Amino acid sequence: MGGQLSPIGLLLMLVGAAISFALGRYLSRGWRAKRQQKQQAAKLASETRQQRRARERRERK
Repeated sequence: MGGQLSPIGLLLMLVGAAISFALGRYLSRGWRAKRQQKQQAAKLASETRQQRRARERRERK
């Protein structure tokens, strides 16, 4: 019980950490996209008529 970690234990920890990181990144993509859509909708809803018309003109070009 010296607190030493075997090479196999260390390898398993590294593999587990890598899988956890990759899975977290993969799953968070959907959440981020939804949050960005909500923020964009809120931004558009709070625009004044003048700002909305200017944005529409820029988008048409």
